[in-house]
Amino acid sequence: MTADYLEIKDIHKDYSGLLVLAGVDFTVKEKERHAVIGPNGAGKTTLFNIISGKFRPSSGAVRFKGRDVSGKPADVLSRMGLARSFQITNVFQELSVFDNIRSGVRSRHGLRYHFFRKPDNNGRINARTEAIAEELGLKEVLHVPASSLSYGQQRALEIGITLSTDPELILLDEPTAGMTREETAQAIRMIDRVTAGRTLVIIEHDMDVVFSLADTISVLHYGRILVSGAPDEIRCDQRVKDAYLGEEHA
Repeated sequence: MTADYLEIKDIHKDYSGLLVLAGVDFTVKEKERHAVIGPNGAGKTTLFNIISGKFRPSSGAVRFKGRDVSGKPADVLSRMGLARSFQITNVFQELSVFDNIRSGVRSRHGLRYHFFRKPDNNGRINARTEAIAEELGLKEVLHVPASSLSYGQQRALEIGITLSTDPELILLDEPTAGMTREETAQAIRMIDRVTAGRTLVIIEHDMDVVFSLADTISVLHYGRILVSGAPDEIRCDQRVKDAYLGEEHA
């Protein structure tokens, strides 16, 4: 395991004088599952936007596999092995489950859509697409348009699109937001299964999800990391209870 697989070093971000991140530091080890929690407005999604290259930090650096990738575009990061899902479902509603996932698989293999070539001819691409759908529990709806899926299935499909580029590092932004308790339980099992052997950084408000999946938890509070530690440490930390968890998680 590599201690400096992902390093977030003194990240600051401000918008026209409004300071959102004020010196964020933490490290994610290779194949670790690391959760970032914190109250609304703590800067979690801004942090993800910086790690994934959507935003450039005002200062500080993001290092991935020993390289400074601060502000690198998403396609460059994807080729390096980083993929990210979004808080709001982000799938191609008109396309089938199969075509949604296959688009990412094709891009991973350097293939682009061609008007005069049928994509169905590539057996390796199709086999990988079907394997991802099966991992996600979507094999039975493989040829159903994304618009016809349940909300939970659409969130699973988005994770499938994230997996389709075969990433080493996966960023999941509130993957269970809006789900029922039953859907959340299914999502926990699915995320646990499909991220096995990969590095995972997850933003999540549902502490059942966090404590079920995370090896390490970092608590973001007022734009800074309040504390990082193992789930049992975070559960018992009085500062975390005061800032975020509340006594119900004691």
